[in-house]
Amino acid sequence: MAENDFDIEGLARYLHITPQQVDRLVTRGKIPGRKVSGKWRFSSAEIHHWMEERMGLLEDGELAHMEGALARADNLVTDELLLREMLSLETIAVPLTAKTKGSVISTMVELAATTGMLWDPAKMEEAVRSREQLQTTAMESGVALLHPRRPLTNLLGEAVLAIGISAQGIPFGGGRRLTDIFILICSTDDRGHLRTLARLSRILGNEDLLQELRHSADATQVQELIAQAEADLAF
Repeated sequence: MAENDFDIEGLARYLHITPQQVDRLVTRGKIPGRKVSGKWRFSSAEIHHWMEERMGLLEDGELAHMEGALARADNLVTDELLLREMLSLETIAVPLTAKTKGSVISTMVELAATTGMLWDPAKMEEAVRSREQLQTTAMESGVALLHPRRPLTNLLGEAVLAIGISAQGIPFGGGRRLTDIFILICSTDDRGHLRTLARLSRILGNEDLLQELRHSADATQVQELIAQAEADLAF
């Protein structure tokens, strides 16, 4: 078993469920796992990808539970204002002038690079493009949560969030609706990435907030809206 992989007991502790629940999930094909010498083993990379895919199906309470489990695994404070720490005025574009999918990705990576915390923008851009080719991160709500398939720890000094809001929206792969709110997540580790995704999923489920973001006058207003929405969460 690889150093970062799980057995049933380890995965149960990580997910804050019982070993019996893990066994039922994997036996029913609901969670990725494989048998090695007759015992279930779980790749940490596959588990993180599975958790990422599930987020769009979870209610706020379930997302909050996931956040808490991830925070406890790293001995972190669960009500930490995560997004506020990651987002700066320099990484917000209002309006986002990019007109194509490719130029959106390039521009969003450039925004993240203005912090000085992203050391190789070209590699980050390549990784984000590859993730979009694998499966779009655009949602029916008109929001796209851009990110590489796995955190690129060696490219980052610290986690960074970038937001771009397009006045017209562009076709980005999210069904019939144009995508007009783009958020780039640059995380330094898997659990931090999943916590950020869960936190964003909780606040972006609020359609009123999305409309306020779309009508924001400038980067300062976007930053304030995100900070207030995060502060209003019932952790």
